[in-house]
Amino acid sequence: MTATAESTATASPRRRSVVLRRYAGWIFALPALLFYGIFEFRPILSALSYSFYQWDGVAPTKKWVGLANYGAVFTQPQQLASLIHAFVFIFFFTVLPVSFGLVVASIMRTVKPGPYGTVTRTLLFLPQIIPGAAAGVAWNWMYSRDGFVNTVLQWVGLGSLAQPWLGSFSLALPAVGFVGTWLATGLCSVLLMAGVGSIDPGLYEAASLDGAGAWWRFRAVTLPGLRQQIGVCVTITIIAALSSFDVVYLMTQGGPGYTTLVPGVEVYNLAFNENQIGAACALAVVLALIVMLIVVPLQLFFRKGDS
Repeated sequence: MTATAESTATASPRRRSVVLRRYAGWIFALPALLFYGIFEFRPILSALSYSFYQWDGVAPTKKWVGLANYGAVFTQPQQLASLIHAFVFIFFFTVLPVSFGLVVASIMRTVKPGPYGTVTRTLLFLPQIIPGAAAGVAWNWMYSRDGFVNTVLQWVGLGSLAQPWLGSFSLALPAVGFVGTWLATGLCSVLLMAGVGSIDPGLYEAASLDGAGAWWRFRAVTLPGLRQQIGVCVTITIIAALSSFDVVYLMTQGGPGYTTLVPGVEVYNLAFNENQIGAACALAVVLALIVMLIVVPLQLFFRKGDS
């Protein structure tokens, strides 16, 4: 065998080894990608296709309606109201939990490690491990006429405020939104407390020596140090607000009237109660686009701040 042939035979296995190392990650990810393509990407494409048709989900033929289903999303009162309520839920699912979490994290920073801090973190995070369906059932009972909320109001002398909260056209939406605040506050608090723990204590000492009070230390040290954690909390809670279903469905099913109707419940009603598959898919597609239009710029904003 010539020297050229020997070198070619030696280089060939090396070349294959380099190629295998280069694509090893894709090879290991292939089963997951295949699973995602079948059970996630394909249904998304199917929903996008159905959104251009009028179809009851049973008939062998579908009627092409073009963009009519998308027009109904922004002109039909129930569907439009569901989108508006989803944005209202951002206040309860995102603004309040993140704000409470920042306050809790700032307070817990001054608490010495010990049983008190451990118990506090456990109690704060406890609502996060409760399924939304179970929380909806529990709070449905607590908001009833003879439930826990009205009982407490009577105990403290505010019995005149007691009422069936979920039956009120003006208070049902805030009542359901508060459940979202209760569920999300624990996660935000724990994430932000972990972030506070990673901030250099010397920064707080330097700020104190410069005469900064508690507010300025929070503004100049805590907030910049928690930018990444705040980004995670905001992203998760906004997605939860816009895609909420289980809590609302089990508590009010969108009522009274459609004052607590959200897109998730309306998609369910259109698809399974009214047999309007095309309209349901159009609303779902619009909701997905709204989520991406909100979340993607937020991610870019927080990443830009980190860099």
